[in-house]
Amino acid sequence: MKYTQLGRTGLKVSRLVLGTMNFGPQTDEADSHAIMDAALDTGINFFDTANVYGWGENKGRTEEIIGNWFAKGDDRRDKVVLATKVYGNMAADGDAWPNHDKLSALNIRRAVDASLKRLQTDYIDVYQFHHIDRSTSFEEIWQAIDVLVQQGKILYAGSSNFPGYKIAQANETAARRGGTIGLVSEQCLYNLAERRAEMEVIPAAQEYGLGVIPWSPLHGGLLGGVIKKEVAGGRRASGRAADTLADPTARAQIQSYEDLLDKHGIEPGEAALAWLLTRPGVTGPIVGPRTAEQLESAVRASELELSDELLTALDEIFPGPGPSPEAFAW
Repeated sequence: MKYTQLGRTGLKVSRLVLGTMNFGPQTDEADSHAIMDAALDTGINFFDTANVYGWGENKGRTEEIIGNWFAKGDDRRDKVVLATKVYGNMAADGDAWPNHDKLSALNIRRAVDASLKRLQTDYIDVYQFHHIDRSTSFEEIWQAIDVLVQQGKILYAGSSNFPGYKIAQANETAARRGGTIGLVSEQCLYNLAERRAEMEVIPAAQEYGLGVIPWSPLHGGLLGGVIKKEVAGGRRASGRAADTLADPTARAQIQSYEDLLDKHGIEPGEAALAWLLTRPGVTGPIVGPRTAEQLESAVRASELELSDELLTALDEIFPGPGPSPEAFAW
């Protein structure tokens, strides 16, 4: 496994990030523990979760599964760079009591203590804001984060789903306050089929020294050989992938992608992950395996070298938006 620094920090993380969103809803606790053990065995040390994972009446369940795994000992916690998130409404019925969601200082304080309890640890390495909070100033947010850092409950702060201007606003506010390192990472939707982050989010992250952590690297399965699996009688597309394939133009694009990789003898999902690892500013994509076999495929992708010829062909199938502001200014 290869490692890199997380943005401008001294924190060394694996170039694959283990996503845990499936732990609980789709993968039971025993299999989740086996996947985390296998991830450590392959050298993956960066684990990502969120307080709301588990969803519905089971919100928090994913953090509990991870906490039970840490409790098994054998230096599991010490070997892991742990990232979780705050923002979401934790009420099972979706009707949050006032101040029980978003990024007020009160909710940040409450949420971090609840996550620490579920995770059975006394600190979180990277505490991420799951969404922007239009009602709370960054002065208040950073005041709350500074207290948590001083208490030793968190080490770094990151963002998720932030637009470029909010990354700039957050870190300029941190700089004015002094003594606050600001955001060190941004977790965003970014893959071959969804490249809008290249216009503003990734340039802002690079300018301010944030590591970019792409989520949904296979775009909901669309880039994982979905047509080939469909033809073979395997798992059919659902969600975002099914909606996209219903468009004949988009389906033809995905067919061209799969045909190209078949020609090169490369699995589509592995190519999609390997492509992200070539992109400027990317720390590592989040992979969310439901099974040990899917984890093994992701690890193979991290070792895959894509030729210049193949990279050019992928750009032709999935052209990016181009540099900002030229992409939209003229």
